[in-house]
Amino acid sequence: MNNLFPSSIQKLISQFSKFPTIGPRTAARFVFFLLYSPKEEVKDLIEAILNFRKSIKICSFCFNPFESSNAGETGFCKYCSNPARDRSMLCVVEKETDLYSLEQTGKYKGLYFILGGTVASLKQEDIQKLRIKELLERIKNPTIPGASFKEIIIATNPTTEGIATSLYLKRALKEFDIKITKLGLGLPIGGELEYADQETLSSALEERK
Repeated sequence: MNNLFPSSIQKLISQFSKFPTIGPRTAARFVFFLLYSPKEEVKDLIEAILNFRKSIKICSFCFNPFESSNAGETGFCKYCSNPARDRSMLCVVEKETDLYSLEQTGKYKGLYFILGGTVASLKQEDIQKLRIKELLERIKNPTIPGASFKEIIIATNPTTEGIATSLYLKRALKEFDIKITKLGLGLPIGGELEYADQETLSSALEERK
């Protein structure tokens, strides 16, 4: 699509194409949708993006995004700052949407840690992209008052990359005298947590081993 459109349109297409799973054709549809949308709607979108960047912070423990007005002085998200959560359990997920999917089941009441992705292979350069060092540090020295982990749940997706990541995490966590579990049966191989129904996720949590 290069040089087919005016430069300002092409630039916006290029920006939208950076979004996950968005190719140039879909990005072009977004741009032309905006082009013919009322100016007020486009203005509202711009303001929403700017406010989002200003108000959203990242939890200093689990890396979950949250509204900065809810941070208080701790810098923790609502899960990490909630004293009612079970601070002896830590569930490791790939991304934010996995955390929300598990939380919606109502079956898990512990803390979370967002790994930030998976490894396609066990190459060192792939591993360094993840928050594995941060995870190990959180387990050794939890910054959340009262946290002392007795169980780590590895809740990576049952994809090729997720399974490889799970195997690496198991090895990395061997240094700790802590129970290490993973989600149980029920999740389809190759699927992702964010697309699983709540009944399946609930069963996977209850049958973890």
